Amino acid sequence: MVAREQFETDLEEIKEVIVELAKNTERALLQAIDALFNQDIALANNIIDMDTNIDKQELDINNQTILLIAKQQPVATDLRRLIVALRIATDLERMGDNAKNIAKSTIHLGEDHRLTIHPAIKEMRDLAVEMVHTAIKAFKYEDISIAGKLSEMDDEMDKLYEEIVKEMLMETATNPEKVQYVMQMAFSARYIERFADHITNIGESILFLVKGESYKLN
Repeated sequence: MVAREQFETDLEEIKEVIVELAKNTERALLQAIDALFNQDIALANNIIDMDTNIDKQELDINNQTILLIAKQQPVATDLRRLIVALRIATDLERMGDNAKNIAKSTIHLGEDHRLTIHPAIKEMRDLAVEMVHTAIKAFKYEDISIAGKLSEMDDEMDKLYEEIVKEMLMETATNPEKVQYVMQMAFSARYIERFADHITNIGESILFLVKGESYKLN
């Protein structure tokens, strides 16, 4: 196999692992929200344990990418593809951390807390999942028109987050005994919002890959 064909094969392998990592972070978020709504402490603990797998995947991607840079010494667009792979892997790992933090909020609240989880948390979750799917598609096809959609979606996420925070502040004012509940709701909403911010970063990385310039979607 000639050097160019080997490079394309190795690059495709890295892209496949990145897509798999993205799916794992999405799964972690879905399970974290399920655990939060169902007061499932066992599931929350499992999410925390499984985060080590996400960390390992990121490390493997970094090692594969750095090795390929060292072997092939790519330039121009090829080099950008590998730089973007490193950047996206980092954002995905941090998305996993945010899912893990939601699981920790579930544990803080404990079982049988008899409190109502804010319904907008599920709205934020659904939007975050849609953003993951959009980012994966943009990454696969290096499509900046798809990546650009993440900006409006992130704005919508920010609005949902602001609404929850406002309501939680009012809850604290009227029910000070619920301060722990309010804190964990605000934290959970913030973790989803940060999860989405990292997806937006992925969109920015795709724009950088295609255009060779830095753009801000957030």
